[in-house]
Amino acid sequence: MFPLFPPVGGIYTVIQTKAKITVDEWGENLFMMGPYYEHNINTQVEKCEPSNPAIKKAMGALTENGCPVYFGRWLIEGSPYVILFDTKAAAWNVDRWKGDLWDTCGIGLPFHDIEANDSLIFGSMVAWFFKELTDQLGDSPNVLAHFHEWQAGAGLILCRSRKIPIASIFTTHATLLGRYLCAGNVDFYNNLDKFNIDQEAGERQIYHRYCLERAAAHCAHVFTTVSQITAVEATHMLHRKPDVVTPNGLNIRKFSAMHEFQNLHSTNKGRIQEFIRGHFYGHLDFNLQKTLFFFIAGRYEFSNKGADIFLESLSRLNYLLRVHKSDVTVVVFFIMPAKTNNYNIETLKGQAVRKQLWYVSPTRPQYTLGDLPDMNTILDRDDFTIMKRAIYATQRHSLPPVTTHNMLDDASDPILANIRRIGLFNARVDRVKVLFHPEFLSSASPLLPMDYEEFVRGCHLGVFPSYYEPWGYTPGECTVMGIPSVTTNLSGFGCFMEEHVSDPTAYGIYIVDRRFRSAEESCNQLTQFMFGFCQQSRRQRIIQRNRTERLSDLLDWRYLGRFYMHARSLALSRAFPEKFWMEPLAPPQGFRYPRPGSVPPSPSASVHSTPHHSDEEDGDEEELYDEDEEAKRDRQNIKAPFSLGPTPE
Repeated sequence: MFPLFPPVGGIYTVIQTKAKITVDEWGENLFMMGPYYEHNINTQVEKCEPSNPAIKKAMGALTENGCPVYFGRWLIEGSPYVILFDTKAAAWNVDRWKGDLWDTCGIGLPFHDIEANDSLIFGSMVAWFFKELTDQLGDSPNVLAHFHEWQAGAGLILCRSRKIPIASIFTTHATLLGRYLCAGNVDFYNNLDKFNIDQEAGERQIYHRYCLERAAAHCAHVFTTVSQITAVEATHMLHRKPDVVTPNGLNIRKFSAMHEFQNLHSTNKGRIQEFIRGHFYGHLDFNLQKTLFFFIAGRYEFSNKGADIFLESLSRLNYLLRVHKSDVTVVVFFIMPAKTNNYNIETLKGQAVRKQLWYVSPTRPQYTLGDLPDMNTILDRDDFTIMKRAIYATQRHSLPPVTTHNMLDDASDPILANIRRIGLFNARVDRVKVLFHPEFLSSASPLLPMDYEEFVRGCHLGVFPSYYEPWGYTPGECTVMGIPSVTTNLSGFGCFMEEHVSDPTAYGIYIVDRRFRSAEESCNQLTQFMFGFCQQSRRQRIIQRNRTERLSDLLDWRYLGRFYMHARSLALSRAFPEKFWMEPLAPPQGFRYPRPGSVPPSPSASVHSTPHHSDEEDGDEEELYDEDEEAKRDRQNIKAPFSLGPTPE
């Protein structure tokens, strides 16, 4: 089998995390294919010679004609074989291959679209390779090729037009035009059947890309997409209903911490608290032990990722917390890469002040065993002077900055513009504090030296109220790390959880309705979710994290990989019906997690008279909760396999 994929975004994550179970299924017969990038190959691929003579001859045919092809093992879990095509070295053929594409299907590519031209070069080399390979193999064994996204679509189109005997699958992880339309703030999902698709693609100068994507979807033996919501979108945008929905999974072993995930949360929360101490120096008048950390992360697509509705909800949450005189403080992180030129001076100064206070260590007199220290001599005059100087250095006359970096386009930046609009400037009276970190996290950062995984484990709630999210790995990663999250019914992850979990909220998955409600109603719903979360006691949050973490198995490739197995069997039965037969079945069905037997962790079940109650009260709460019993009940449900029906040998 030959999965083909572009090395971009979430698609790269899907292929990388799925590699192990695919290798377990196909063994030495699995070959992944992609473009050759020398800077990645030197660190991620172990070059070697192919052991299969047919593969070796097919590669040699391309290389001898000036189109180099490389072979090796990808150094990830499973160590799959990879075949890499050097599109730069083969670029001298681009004009001839453009003519072939035009003669084949009437799709022309403009010279200035470098990405589209590279995809054509890659696709032409792939089709050439499959022609050489099938000529070598003959009728046995049969070849199955799985193409991901429009960038790999040209190869599929050329293979089918040249009648190369392969079974083909095409997966779209998000339709090209759908992403563009949603970025333009249109009412996308309520007008799916009303768009003039050709006109919309033409106005955005992506008509040629759209044609490649649509042609690939129609040429494939099996067309799949990653979620039910994207299946609805693809049906209207590409005019073909997906044959199978193949949800995205994760390699749970990577995140598995067994019973340690609660300790990891506590440890990493402490590291975030240290950063907060520095950033809010001079204004740290809130209790860090009663401070909750929320975050949103991902590509900087302000509307698509739901940052607009999130900011508006934070303004309303701030009002509710102040009106109810809550002593809970919420610190919200926006982790979205944007154009910057350096770190913010005030932010760097804050961390320096924190370290100065931390490392002020007065020299203490030595005492022999059994002596009691003299309180009058434990600190001398110089010690007091050093400590006073450090304390005076924490005085501040300005508010803590809302961004950790200097933005290149401060005035028109969407997040900063909306922060100014709602007036969340980290004032003392605000119960919601905002921090915009316009870079991906790194353990080498001088500000917040944490990897993304460590940061997520230290937070209390991930908020991802996306309007356009074909799947959504961020809430999925929160789930496998035991961190509750907010998602929407317009994201693939949210639809998947609604389908497979009876009461997602009880398991720490809050699903905002953005499909059937107005923006105002969705904003109010998100505000209520966050306000309810702030009312929970520490014990209730611990119980909820336990329940969230138990959903991990639901997202494991060991189970979700079966949807891909079904799609491959279907493709083989359609391409080679005389060899592979499959009963006509409905797409694979899953199972449904029950509602937890104990009282849900929402404060509505046993709410106090005020939104605040101390942690001392937690021990007196009589919540019917048996951790072992709940875990046993949920694990029994995950053992029920997906109903796939018979799979051809």
